[in-house]
Order: sequence, then C-alpha cells, then structure tokens
Amino acid sequence: MDFYTKAIKMIPKVFQVILNVSLILLAIILSFLLIKELIMFVEVLLSYDSGNKDYRLFLEHILIFFLYFEFIAMIVKYFKEDYHFPMRYFLYIGITAMVRLIIVDHYNPMNTLLYALVILILIIGYFIMNITPRNRPDGKLFFRGKGNQES
Repeated sequence: MDFYTKAIKMIPKVFQVILNVSLILLAIILSFLLIKELIMFVEVLLSYDSGNKDYRLFLEHILIFFLYFEFIAMIVKYFKEDYHFPMRYFLYIGITAMVRLIIVDHYNPMNTLLYALVILILIIGYFIMNITPRNRPDGKLFFRGKGNQES
C-alpha cells in the first residue's frame, strides 16, 4: 500500500482516539459535577429541616443529579457497546430534561403544555423503537426488481 492509502485508513482511527479521550474527560468532569450536585442535594435536604421548604429546589437538584447520572451511564454504555450510543439513552435524557423544565418553569401554561407534548413524542418514539426489530429487514423483501417478481 502506498502512503496515501495508509493515511486515509488512519484518519478514522485518529478521530476515534480523539473522540474516546474527549468522552473520558467529559465523564470525569460529569463525575465531579455529579458529586457536587450530591453535596448540594444534601445541603438542600439539611436546610429543609431548618424551615426552608422550597420543594422545587429540592426536585430540581434531584433531576439535575439524574441528568448527570444518565450522561455518565450513556458514556459507559458507549464503551461497553463497541463505540455505539444507544438511542434509548438520548430519549431518557430528553424526558428527564423536559420533566425538569416542567417542574422548574411551570408558570406559563402554554410552555408546560408544549413540554408535556415533547415528553409524549419522546415516549412514543421510545415505544416505536422498542417494538421495531433490532436488525434491519433484508432489503430484498422490499425492493424487488421487475425480474424478481412472482407471477
């Protein structure tokens, strides 16, 4: 093989290494943020006894914690599934983010309705994804040429 062919074959490998290193760094940063959120969650929980009964702040910290947790779980799953992001994790993150928005920003009824519709669309997408076979059907079943049709 010549130099040009070797260089072309190395490009995806270099990008894969850059992507993997970036995801590892992101997972480390998200782990620190997860721990920070856990500490803030404990502080809110302890201040809850002292008379501060802002349940929205409490729920907001719980949902932010789960967002960090889901992103870290998605990165772990990426490495376990041979460098592939499962689509369901994106849907989980989207649903959790929208629930957080409804809890935090529920003063405008139209926005709340739109957020709820987005959650419904994400759940419908998740349902469709679960009832669809994992492997794609053979293309020969759907795209028959004129010579392959049965009489």
